[in-house]
Amino acid sequence: MTVLRIALLVLEALPNARTVRRLVADLRHEIVLVGLSNAERPSSGGLTGQLRRHLGRSGTGILPYLAVNFGLPDLLRPLAPLTQAAAGSAEVPEATPLATLCRRMGIRSVKVDDVNGTEMHRGLREAAPDVILTYHFDQILKPETIALARLGGINAHPGLLPRHRGPVPTIHALAEGPDAFGMTLHRLAAAIDAGAILDQEAVRMPADVTATRAAILLHQHGRAMLDRLLDTVAATGALPEGRMADVLPYCPFPDRTMLASLKRRGLRLTDAADLAAAAKLSLR
Repeated sequence: MTVLRIALLVLEALPNARTVRRLVADLRHEIVLVGLSNAERPSSGGLTGQLRRHLGRSGTGILPYLAVNFGLPDLLRPLAPLTQAAAGSAEVPEATPLATLCRRMGIRSVKVDDVNGTEMHRGLREAAPDVILTYHFDQILKPETIALARLGGINAHPGLLPRHRGPVPTIHALAEGPDAFGMTLHRLAAAIDAGAILDQEAVRMPADVTATRAAILLHQHGRAMLDRLLDTVAATGALPEGRMADVLPYCPFPDRTMLASLKRRGLRLTDAADLAAAAKLSLR
């Protein structure tokens, strides 16, 4: 069986943090590069520009979701050495920020401002991966970037593609109904969430699930799916062709009308339990 060389690209946030940290620890001999997306990169407008766009589309109702999923984990990450020391979790991979974990594992990690830029291309050429794996990554790879991996790329998407293409599929699944949640592994393509589907499973969620908690659970569920797929790729030396599906409309961040509808129906993007989970990312 071939030992795959994997370049892992992620935006470290509440939905994926514990899953990808465990993934890096388990596959430390296969992962040759970890790219950590800079959520405040200038090309995205920085923090101020992104907040302005979100507020313009979604209104203030989106702020708790953004704070719990992204803001609080970012703010607390520099404090991880202190909280880990207090909690005795310094050696627990799931509680260790990815940059620190990569240093400990001897894996090269880089901050990614532009996944299609010269610097990232140089890093990928030096790493020479067989596969690029994106697991909750917020930048779109161009064909020439994907081509830097010998076998192409895989994206893990917490939604039932071709439905719910876009950055927040669990919000759209929450609005649609309890049978709308699932996890998809698909080939990376230049179009957003439009590559051939390699594996897909519907996942039933608890009745009180929030969009945030659904994303956490789906990323965890996707780990077993990913392990099976990577075993297949290692055994065959090729990425499966997968099945193509009709490309459905893109699902962006929710607008005010969707948020108002969710609120009327008693459906929540996030809650106190999610806030606690974000605050405890450096604990056991």
